[in-house]
Parts: sequence; structure tokens; C-alpha cells
Amino acid sequence: MLKPRWVSIRPGKLLLSQWLCPACQSRLQWPYRQASSLSQPAKPSSEPKPPSDEDFTPKPLSRPLGQSKPPRPGENSGVDHRNWRQRRDDFFNYDKHLERRKELTRKVAKPYFREWTNMRHHRGKTFLSPPKLFKSEAALYFPNMQGYTIGTPSMIADTTNVLNGRTSIVSVFSGTWAERQTQTFVGEEQNPELAKEVERLGKEGLQRVWINIEEDWMKAGLIRLFLGGLRKRLKPVEWGRSFVVRRGVEEDVKMSVGMANGKVGYVYLVDGGGRIRWAGSGDAEEGEREGLVACVRRLIEKAKMDATKRAESGRMEKALKGLKHEDEKRDGAVK
Repeated sequence: MLKPRWVSIRPGKLLLSQWLCPACQSRLQWPYRQASSLSQPAKPSSEPKPPSDEDFTPKPLSRPLGQSKPPRPGENSGVDHRNWRQRRDDFFNYDKHLERRKELTRKVAKPYFREWTNMRHHRGKTFLSPPKLFKSEAALYFPNMQGYTIGTPSMIADTTNVLNGRTSIVSVFSGTWAERQTQTFVGEEQNPELAKEVERLGKEGLQRVWINIEEDWMKAGLIRLFLGGLRKRLKPVEWGRSFVVRRGVEEDVKMSVGMANGKVGYVYLVDGGGRIRWAGSGDAEEGEREGLVACVRRLIEKAKMDATKRAESGRMEKALKGLKHEDEKRDGAVK
């Protein structure tokens, strides 16, 4: 019986074993190359870098902002209206616990200074204004926000009641920095043409609305303390359209209207049906002020045309009812 013969390892090759062929008595070798001599895949000259915030450039808004359902007064109040039984059922509901856990995880995972850090890039501007109005068929709704107005700070007020039936230029901000950013769009000095249009078209349904979202209780207390100074900056007829909102504007509500950074100011053009037809963020850039003025004029003209059509249809309906009533009288007299 043939037995294997072991040999020493040669440099460059490893001979696991040597066998003698029973026919020709020649040696059978199985050479294996050393791992160090194997060809290695070529390494890239430079590793790809992840996208940096420095590379972010705001782009024109290409989709409508807002919520799919029409707003109703009382929504997003931040007040828990559940009764004792509903709270008990939710406490023992595991799915509710999972939803609450996910919400808390998102809040904890959000860096405290992330919004301030993002202000370094384009001063927090997240998108450019669209060049024209969003179509009414595709436009989404501006959410309801509940707070108080500087005219009646002791009473709860809803933004939906103020926006319905009128074309509104809505400024949403949180803090002095964001308020100054909205002024670059709608301020009398920065955009005098818009101020003229607001003065001229005020009787035709154009108005300005201010929403100050302040979730910090200390800052909210300071705002209430200095309401007198806020009233001096506005006309008395505008006091009922300047809101201070403390709670209820959750993260999903903010994201639905494009408020990706709470430290940045936003401007919305809302039609009489509560739909967002135009939006702007951060500081106004070249062409955005003029675009806002053009969109305001176009929206007012469209509102006039719609009002004329409704009036004509109302007169036609009234005339048809009158003719129908006369025919019924005539038929009754014949009988």
C-alpha cells in the first residue's frame, strides 16, 4: 500500500502532499499560491464623501404645501379632550404606546442646535418661491392654529375663522430673527408695491395675517407682557389678525406646510377657500417680491371672476324659481 510522503514547503508555493502515481511512479503535486501573492482588487484613489450641508442649495418649490383635509376651528389646540374612559383605554393600548414611543424617539433624536446650525447655510432658507400660483385643483389647505390675538388676549381665537372668505398674506414666524425675514417679503419698506396693493385691494378681500408661534413659556410670557408695543406697530383693525400661538403646532403640522426650520420665517398666500397658493421662506431673493405681488393681483382677479359667476348663477337660480312659482300659480288658477 502506497503511503503519502510529506515534503518541505518551498518559497512561493505550498505543496500539501506528494503522491506516487501507481502507473508511472511520477510525483503528483498540488501547488497553492500563498495569500500574499494573490492579486488584490484595486483600491479607489479617494473614498466618496457623504453629501454635506454646505452643498445644499434651495430649489424652487415644485409641489403644493398644506394638508389634504379642510381645516376646522378647534383643531390643533394642543388640549387633550379625551374623557377618563378614553384615557384609560389608551393607557392599556399597546399600539398607542408604540406610537408615543416613536414620537418621543424623534424628539430626543433631534439635535437641540440643529436648526441654529442650518441657519449658516443661506440663512436658513429651505426653498425658493414658485414662479406662479398653485392651481386651485391641486392646492392644499392651510392648517388651523389656535391661540389668542393681540386685540383680545383673554379670548381663544382660531386662524380658520379669519382666513375663510378672504385672500390672505400670512406671515408665520417664531422670534425676532424670523419676523425680520418675513418683512423682506411683505414689509412696507422692503416691498412698497405690495403695501400699495394691500391698501388698494383691502376692500376687495385682501388682508394681512400674522402668526407668532412661541412654544417657550417664558418667551410667551414676555410677549403677553409687551402687547402694548405690538399694538403700536399695527393698525387697530389689524389687531384681530395678529395671533400668538402657544401649543398645538406639532411636527407633522409644520412639515405639511414646509416649515422645516422653526427658526426661519415663512410667508403664505392663502385664498378664500383656505388653500395655500404660494409660499416663501427665509430672506426674499431677487424676483420673489415681484412674484408675490404678481400672484396677489392674479388671485384677486380670479376671486372677482368667481364672485361674478356666483352672483350670476344666483340670479339665474332666483329667476328660475320665480318662473316656476308663477307656473304653479297659473296651473292652480286653471284647475
